Amino acid sequence: MLEESLQEQLKGYLEKLLMPVELIASLDESNDSGEMRALLEEIASLSNKVKLRFDGANPRRPSFSIAVMGEKPRIHFAGLPMGHEFTSLVLAILQTGGVPTKLEAETREQIRALEGPFHFETYVSLSCHNCPDVVQAFNAMTTLNADFEATMIEGGQFQQEIEEKQIMGVPAIYLNGEPFGSGRMGLEEILARLDTGSAEREAKKLAEKEPFDVLVIGGGPAGSAAAIYAARKGIRTGVAAERLGGQVLETMAIENFISVPETEGPRLAAALEAHMRAYPIDLMNLERAKRLLPADANGLFTLEFANGGALKSKAVILAVGARWREMNVPGEAEYRARGVAYCPHCDGPLFKGKRVAVIGGGNSGVEAAIDLAGVVTHVTLLEFDTKLRADAILQEKLASLTNVTVLTQAQTTEIHGDGQKVTALSYKERASGEAHRLELEGVFVQIGLLPNTDWLKGTLELAPNGEIMIDARGQTSLPGVFAAGDCTTVPYKQIIIAMGEGAKASLGAFDYLIRSRQ
Repeated sequence: MLEESLQEQLKGYLEKLLMPVELIASLDESNDSGEMRALLEEIASLSNKVKLRFDGANPRRPSFSIAVMGEKPRIHFAGLPMGHEFTSLVLAILQTGGVPTKLEAETREQIRALEGPFHFETYVSLSCHNCPDVVQAFNAMTTLNADFEATMIEGGQFQQEIEEKQIMGVPAIYLNGEPFGSGRMGLEEILARLDTGSAEREAKKLAEKEPFDVLVIGGGPAGSAAAIYAARKGIRTGVAAERLGGQVLETMAIENFISVPETEGPRLAAALEAHMRAYPIDLMNLERAKRLLPADANGLFTLEFANGGALKSKAVILAVGARWREMNVPGEAEYRARGVAYCPHCDGPLFKGKRVAVIGGGNSGVEAAIDLAGVVTHVTLLEFDTKLRADAILQEKLASLTNVTVLTQAQTTEIHGDGQKVTALSYKERASGEAHRLELEGVFVQIGLLPNTDWLKGTLELAPNGEIMIDARGQTSLPGVFAAGDCTTVPYKQIIIAMGEGAKASLGAFDYLIRSRQ
C-alpha cells in the first residue's frame, strides 16, 4: 500500500524503537479489513521490533491496537489511519516503543499526575487537518499515563456511529462515553480542561514574570513576525496567545504565499512557532487577554488575562486576529456542529451524499462550494450581493460543476432543524422579497471575518466594524500600543500582508522605546 520512498522513510523511523511493539488487529471479511491487513503486514515487515497479531477482540471492525509487547493495549485505531492520520499512526508506534515525546518535562509531569480513568474516543475524517493534532495529543498522553486510553474512529468507516451520535463536525471528542469537545484542540488545551488547578498555577506564573520590553498579544502570522523582529533587536520579548498559529490553523490550501507555491495552514503555523522558538522569546499559549490598562507612572502597560494573571510591558503589539463571521440568524447557534459548519475541509466528508448550502460568494465561499461538490450530492451557493466576488479562475471552475446552483441577491433568514440536526434553510430574494425554503442537511458559513477586539472597546480607537485604527507605523490611538494583522484597519486580509504589518508594528514599537528612554 505504501510507496517505496515512504517505506524506506518509515523503516528508518522504526529503527529508533527502544522496545518491541505489538499491532493487534480485529478484522472481518470485508474489503476494508483486507486493506488494513495489508497495511499492518507491510509495517510489520519493516522492523523485527514490530509484531503483528490477528486475534484482537475489538467490536469495531476493522480496527487495531498498539501495545508494548505483552502489555494491555491503550491506543486504538478504528478504521484505516491514512491521509492526515498516517502521521498519527507512525507517532503512536514510535512513542509506544519508547521513543520520547517532544514535550517539555513540566508538561510530561503534569500528564503523569492526572488520575483517571480517561478513555477518549475521537471521531475524525481523513481529510480533516485539525483532527491529527487531537489524536496525537491523546496518544501521547496515553503513553505517559496508564490511566489514559485513546481511540481514533474514522467517521467514514463507522457511519452508523456518526449518525447515532448526530455528529456533524470533526474532530468530535468523547470522554468515558460523554461529549468532551469538538473542533481543534491542542494538548495544552486538553490538559487545561482535565487539570482543574492549572489556571491558577498559570496565573501565578504570569504574575512572577519580569516586565517585557515588547509584549505581543496574538500568535498568528502578524504576531509571530512582530515577535521575531523584536527579539532580533535584542530586547526582552514575550508572546501571549489564545492559540499559537491563530486563524491560519483553520486554513487548508495556501497557494499565494510568495516563494512557497503551496502549503497548508497547520504546517505554516508549526513553522511560525518553530521560528519563534529559535529566539529567546517567552511564548505563553492559551492566554486569553481580557483587559489592557494604560501605562502607569513607570511607563508600563498592564495586560490582564482571563485566568486572573497579568503581565507588564513597556510597549504592546496587538495582533489578536479575527474569527469566522456568523450570520446571526435564528437556528445558526442552535445547530452549530449539528449541520452548521465553518470548515468545509474538516466537516465536508461527513455530508457525503447529502445536500448542503454554502453562504458567501467570496474566495472562501466559492472554494468551499468547489470542494464540497466532489463529496455531496448538491451544493447551493447563496450570495447576498448581485454577483460573486471570488477570483475569476475560481468562478470558472464553479461554473463547470453540474451539481452546484448559485443564487445571488439571496439573504439567508433562518436555519431549520428537527431538534437534533439541520433540515432546511430559508432565504429571501432581495430584489422581490419573495421567500424560499431549501431542504438540506448542512450549511457552511463563509462570509468573512470579525476582529477579536471586543475586549478593547473603550480602551483605544476602533473603527465602526471593530477593527483597530492604526497609522502608517502600526501605532494605535494609545501611544506605546501598536497593532497589526487582521484585527486592524489595514485592507486586504492576507497572510503575507499580516506578516509585513507585524514586522512594521515591531519596528514602530522599537522606535517608540528608543525615543521614550530617559
